[in-house]
Amino acid sequence: MLGVDISSSAVKLIELSRSAAGYKVEAYGVVPLAPRTVVEKNIIDINALVETIEEAIKLSGAKDTDTAVAVSDSSVLTKEIELPAGLTDLQMEMQIEFEADQHIPYPIEEIVFDFYVLGPVEGNQHWVRILLAACRRDTVEMRRRALRMAGLAAKVVNIESDALKLACTLLCNKFTESATQVSAIVDIGNTTTTFSVLVSGKICYTQNQMFGGELIIHEIQRRYGMSYQKASDISRKGARPEGYEDDVIRPFKALLLQNIARSLQLFYSSSQSISIDRLFLMGGVSALKDLATELEALLHMPTEVANPLSKLQISPSVNQSSLSHDAPAMMLAIGLALGGLD
Repeated sequence: MLGVDISSSAVKLIELSRSAAGYKVEAYGVVPLAPRTVVEKNIIDINALVETIEEAIKLSGAKDTDTAVAVSDSSVLTKEIELPAGLTDLQMEMQIEFEADQHIPYPIEEIVFDFYVLGPVEGNQHWVRILLAACRRDTVEMRRRALRMAGLAAKVVNIESDALKLACTLLCNKFTESATQVSAIVDIGNTTTTFSVLVSGKICYTQNQMFGGELIIHEIQRRYGMSYQKASDISRKGARPEGYEDDVIRPFKALLLQNIARSLQLFYSSSQSISIDRLFLMGGVSALKDLATELEALLHMPTEVANPLSKLQISPSVNQSSLSHDAPAMMLAIGLALGGLD
């Protein structure tokens, strides 16, 4: 199964297989997107996106075409409803469609939906609790269309937070060390930083901030008078101008640390009964030198960069050094592939 993470800055693709020995990385690739191809999780230039997906497939050497992709949490409506027990999945689907106007604030023909049986209603075994998820049809179809144009088949469309949770619970030992472990996850993307809290493997809190690695690119542009593309190349792995660390990275890290500390304070103010045991960083920006160490000193909390490779075998054909470098940014793609396999 291919997991394809379409972010605002890059296409990240990973191909996983499963056997009795566990999960194995068969191929992976990361290819930057041209500016404004995807803006705030919305596909603006589908042709540019298709070209990038095709380049990622070629770069990775991936052979499979079955693909899992995600839509953002902000584009999905979730609601818990109750239905009579004993209904088949088809009967539940028909019942939800019949009552759609009660649960979904859009015409039924404009959305796609799915549902999951959570369990019986407490105190009433004749009814069951259903988690309903609905998304605008065009949001899903744009992703399916882009994949299809690139020669792939979208077998699974997941929600980003669910895919990340799957990657965390299956691949990171420390997320499952204890049934009462409370972990905070900070996913630092290109334009958005997501702060989530997992209790016993379930996400109980999520907060998004419009803050991400793109600020580094804009500061390089402003300070050194470079084009967006040149600044983007430098932010990833290009030759760094003199004073880069002091003039660009240090101020950005200070702002990032402040934002994470603020997110933590907001969580504590809304959930005073929960104490966080450990903080995990993920996303491409989390690879900044000493970021985890500085955050741990600021928050007085064990902090580390999540390592999604801890339980994965790696195919000899995969560049392990390159994959290890990109690993913190591959969590979503890995979670998507895992969800497709399961």
